[in-house]
Amino acid sequence: MGLNVVILAAGQGSRMNSDRPKVLHALGGAPLVVHAMKAGGLLSPDRMVVVAGVGADQVRAAVLDWNPDATVVVQDSQLGTGHAVLQAQGALAGTGGDTLVLYGDTPFVSQGTLAAMTCARARHKVVVLGFRPADPGRYGRLEMAGDVLERIVEYKDADPATRALTLCNSGVVVCDTDLLFDLLAQVTDANAAGEYYLTDIVGLARARGLSAGVVECPEDETLGINTRAELARAEAMLQTRMRAAALEDGVTLIAPDTVHFAHDTVIGRDAVVEPHVVFGPGVTVESGALIRSFCHLEGCHVAQGAVVGPFARLRPGAELGGDVHVGNFVEIKNAVIAEGAKVNHLSYIGDADIGERTNIGAGTITCNYDGVFKHRTVIGSDVFIGSDTMLIAPVTVGDRAMTASGAVITDDVPPGALAMARARQINKPGLAIKFVDRLRALKAARKGA
Repeated sequence: MGLNVVILAAGQGSRMNSDRPKVLHALGGAPLVVHAMKAGGLLSPDRMVVVAGVGADQVRAAVLDWNPDATVVVQDSQLGTGHAVLQAQGALAGTGGDTLVLYGDTPFVSQGTLAAMTCARARHKVVVLGFRPADPGRYGRLEMAGDVLERIVEYKDADPATRALTLCNSGVVVCDTDLLFDLLAQVTDANAAGEYYLTDIVGLARARGLSAGVVECPEDETLGINTRAELARAEAMLQTRMRAAALEDGVTLIAPDTVHFAHDTVIGRDAVVEPHVVFGPGVTVESGALIRSFCHLEGCHVAQGAVVGPFARLRPGAELGGDVHVGNFVEIKNAVIAEGAKVNHLSYIGDADIGERTNIGAGTITCNYDGVFKHRTVIGSDVFIGSDTMLIAPVTVGDRAMTASGAVITDDVPPGALAMARARQINKPGLAIKFVDRLRALKAARKGA
């Protein structure tokens, strides 16, 4: 039986006090809607449909950037969750199977929970995700008869006895696709909010004699994000989970609470991460690497045995080979640093290829941008680049070549050659004293004027 995933992401999120659609606010370096897509994607669905509304063009761009095969439909008027799901009907026409409905602002529903829901579909026509919060508050309540869900009652429509129930509705539902849209066609807005509730499909199904069931999960999995404070809480939860997972996987975190992960950070066992390191999206660190304090990494790969930092920045496209050393105040962008090479001090290496065992001296810069185009620097193996060398790309330095300190390299350097590109030093005896005396006299004259 096939599976479709529908993600509701149409709301503005006015309580975020933002011009940006709520589902595009970042959690772990990725938009909230991406977290919902990742959760649904773990079930290998046949189709994924995201229902956008406010800021639909922005949401569409973010969705397709993550999954170009996804479909984005638009809910022009926000008339409730049932109405939102109906917008996906055309995109799912003829698919059959089941449809799982998720929410773009609920990032923590686990793969295990969703798998349990799809398994429960073998026993029930409709399956709802429930939870028991510490404070049921204004959540919708699930009315049960044994292990059968009779109906879902929204808080606004509930009487005191129903509000006393502790099993609450998360909004996540899985249902036979054809049945889902058949039931939604019968949903009305005759309720306190004047909206078309997705939750009404349970009562409609039971009225037909069809079974509905509940899968329960921990409250944290159902956390919905509606405010900046809730987003901050979610970030803290995500970081706590990722730190715990890294430690469990054999990563050494010297001061775990000071390390910040992205949603997709991958670190191998026996890697060591010192305090105050930030991982942006797209980072892989292999086993045995050392990331020293106060580094920022994004969109890069660090191979086994490499050492990075302290105070280093790896930008997108940085590829560090085994046993590479990248030291303090070094920035690397869109560059491949081959095995055993060293870039230890105060350097910028951008749009470059650095060969094996090459040493890049302090203060070296690959001058890759001419104001319009980017150009590449290629440095061979076993090269020694003297301190304060400026490499004006495009330029190539051959294997086992050298550059003199302070050189400005504008032409290719043949293999094995020494390149010197600086003016010859000239000493003028006594000129420094005369020059300073003249300046002091000028300063005194200006004070007396």
